[in-house]
Amino acid sequence: MANLLNVLATATGKRKTSVARVRIAVGTGNFQINGRQLEDYFPREALQMQIRQPLESVNAVGNYDISANIRGGGVGGQAGALRHGIARALEKVDPKLRSSLKRGGFLTRDARKKERKKYGQRGARARFQFSKR
Repeated sequence: MANLLNVLATATGKRKTSVARVRIAVGTGNFQINGRQLEDYFPREALQMQIRQPLESVNAVGNYDISANIRGGGVGGQAGALRHGIARALEKVDPKLRSSLKRGGFLTRDARKKERKKYGQRGARARFQFSKR
């Protein structure tokens, strides 16, 4: 697995309230996420595909071992944070990959967050029912 001695790059990916610290090293395509394999941590196939998107866009699927620590949020946000972190780490490894990663939208942080609930209201946007009489 990704030894701290042969780490090529580290990067941080973020999505909603999730933060992923990603380390990338030359290897055979192994994923280690919070000490577990990718298939164990993200059992849904759609999330696994989303995480592999940056590697597929630069044709580097089996070239790197990826180790990540993820905190906060739910599974969807964590998958988005990991995808963002992988893309940023790949850019650090080879700056020539920036154009294809940027074109795929992997370097842009998805800034959508849950809107806060306002005082005097039932929710973020939902108002209490208005009564004319």
